[in-house]
Amino acid sequence: DMGFLPALKKIIGMLPKNRQSLFFSATLAPKIRSLASDLLFNPVSVNVTPKTTSVKKIKQTVRMVNRSDKLDCLHSVLNEDAMERAIVFTRTKHGANALTKKLDRVGIRAVAIHGNKTQSARQKALDSFRQKQVSVLVATDVAARGIDVAGVTHVINYDMPVEPESYIHRIGRTGRA
Repeated sequence: DMGFLPALKKIIGMLPKNRQSLFFSATLAPKIRSLASDLLFNPVSVNVTPKTTSVKKIKQTVRMVNRSDKLDCLHSVLNEDAMERAIVFTRTKHGANALTKKLDRVGIRAVAIHGNKTQSARQKALDSFRQKQVSVLVATDVAARGIDVAGVTHVINYDMPVEPESYIHRIGRTGRA
């Protein structure tokens, strides 16, 4: 989704056939698992389940709201005293852009990060979030996989994830060890 697949396949094609490749991830979505099986020869999967999961460190709440009330609910959460920096997840790239504009209109400084942005635009958005120039980062699942920013106080699922595994990645953006 981020446009790296053609470059990745080109690089893999240039590597020697006699090599060892290692791939690590907290979760493997079906598309990534399929990609790994295409690119790897005789792959072995090792699953390690920790005795305690990071989920216990994270307070989770659910708010059931009508679609027409979602923006107002989000605005309310983002204006709570405990909210310092939030990552808000949307399902689509278009949705991330649209939500960012809506938040800006109600006085909440936000930036979007997704696969249609150039690498420099994604880096600029991350830097402004890291440096606390903006308090809200609106992201899609694929773009968020590599985000590791200290001090994220809230992760908000504005749209529910398409794949259940994505939920683990989303909430993993906060409650870091």
